[in-house]
Amino acid sequence: MADSTSSSNSSSSSSSSNNSSSSLRDLTHSALQLVHWKEPKKTAVAFALSLLILISVATLSVISVVSYLLLTCLCVTITFRVYKSVIQAIQKSDEGHPFRSLLDRDISVSSESVRLLADQSLVHLNWFTSQTRRLLLVEDLVDSLKLSAVMWMMTYVGSIFNGVTILILADIIFFTTPLIYLKKKTQIDHYIELIRSRVEEKLHKLQDRLPGAVKRTKSE
Repeated sequence: MADSTSSSNSSSSSSSSNNSSSSLRDLTHSALQLVHWKEPKKTAVAFALSLLILISVATLSVISVVSYLLLTCLCVTITFRVYKSVIQAIQKSDEGHPFRSLLDRDISVSSESVRLLADQSLVHLNWFTSQTRRLLLVEDLVDSLKLSAVMWMMTYVGSIFNGVTILILADIIFFTTPLIYLKKKTQIDHYIELIRSRVEEKLHKLQDRLPGAVKRTKSE
C-alpha cells in the first residue's frame, strides 16, 4: 500500500514537473515567434506597446505610467461591461458576465514552475559569478583586457545615454534586428565573419607579444 502511494506521488510530481517544463518551453517558443515576426500583428502590437511604455517612463514617473495604464485598462473593461449589460437588458438575454471565460481561467503559478525557474536561474547565476571571478582576477589576461575595453566604451555610452534611453534602444534593436537579419542574412553573415577574423587576428598578434606566462595554452 505504501509502495503504491509513493509511486503515485512520484508519478504525479514527475507529471507536474513535465507540465511545468513544457509550459516554459511553450513560453520560450511564443517569445521567439513574437521576436521573429511570425505573427506580424501580434509582434507589431507588442513592439508598439513596449515602446510606448518605455517612452512614457522616460517622460513621466513610473508611478504615473502605471497609474495611467491601469486607468486605461479599467476604462476599457468598465465601458465594455456596462455596454454588454445594457445590450443584455435590451435583448432580455442571459449571457452572463462578459469576462467569465477569463475569470474562470486558472492563472495560478504552481510550485513546480517556480522551482524549475529557480533551478534554471541558479545555473545562470553560478555561471555569471564564475565568469566574473575569472575575469576580475585575471585568469586569462586577454579576456580581462576585452572586458576592460568593453567597460571603457560603456563609460562613453553612459555619459551620452541614461538607463531608460538604453532600454528604448534595446527594445528597438530587440524587435528590428531579427527582421533585418532575415532579409539581409547573407550580407550580415559575411561582414560578421570578416569582423570576427580581424578581431581574432589582432588578438593573436597581441598574444604573441605577451610574456609566455600569460599566453593561452594550445589546448585552450
